[in-house]
Amino acid sequence: MKSTIRQVACTALTAFLLFPLTALASAPKAGVTEKTILDTYHEGGWVMHFLLVFSIAMVWLVIDIWLRTNSKKMTPVDDVATVQGLFRSGDYVGAYQSMKASFSPFAEVMRAGLGSVGYGKEATEEAVYATVEKINSTLQTRINYLSVIGVCAPMVGLLGTVGGMKGAFGSLGSGGLSSGVGELAGHIGEVLVATAAGLLVAIPAFMAFYFLRNKLQGAVHHLHEETERIFRNAPYEYLKDADVGQEETYAALPNWVQGAEGTQATEA
Repeated sequence: MKSTIRQVACTALTAFLLFPLTALASAPKAGVTEKTILDTYHEGGWVMHFLLVFSIAMVWLVIDIWLRTNSKKMTPVDDVATVQGLFRSGDYVGAYQSMKASFSPFAEVMRAGLGSVGYGKEATEEAVYATVEKINSTLQTRINYLSVIGVCAPMVGLLGTVGGMKGAFGSLGSGGLSSGVGELAGHIGEVLVATAAGLLVAIPAFMAFYFLRNKLQGAVHHLHEETERIFRNAPYEYLKDADVGQEETYAALPNWVQGAEGTQATEA
């Protein structure tokens, strides 16, 4: 299964990286030498290096976020079944320990809820909600980077085009009209490669941004719904003051209180 996912990821990576250059490569014409992808890349100038980095970052983010926002990964069926069984048997400590051994977002939310279950229903629900929001915020930040790429890529491409146009018109000015309009048109066609490449990077980045954002909302809603369903009928009155998490406590009495108690014991 992992090898299949890796093959799909590699295929998608190659397709995303080569698509802008493939789309810009000129079709062969009679009497004209066909341009390769590498030739097109060099025509775009120095900004193509930045656009290539944007392409790699975009592909990595799309694959990473796609895997992270998968409902089965965020709310694994095995983790849900394990917690349900332990809740039915009343083994809340065992449920916490089993979720501590898991690394899924569902396990993280369950640990937060079980760690606060001794403080009542309201505290448990607040802990669950806060953890879900933290997971949502973390993944949403990753998705927002796609929007940054979508905004910056056309600007970088336009910067390369402006720089190339400046050089083209500079050569025309130094050579005069004798250099020919055809040569100028050739230079302009070359520098426009950067703008086109920037747009071809930005369009899929924006499409992936909106698609993955909606996918994340559905996965987070499912995560919150499953967690609330498990805690819905928890016997909070019997769990009051219970330390289900059994984590080490670092808070102690203030040292002046401890000192006063020690002094009173000595006087007695």
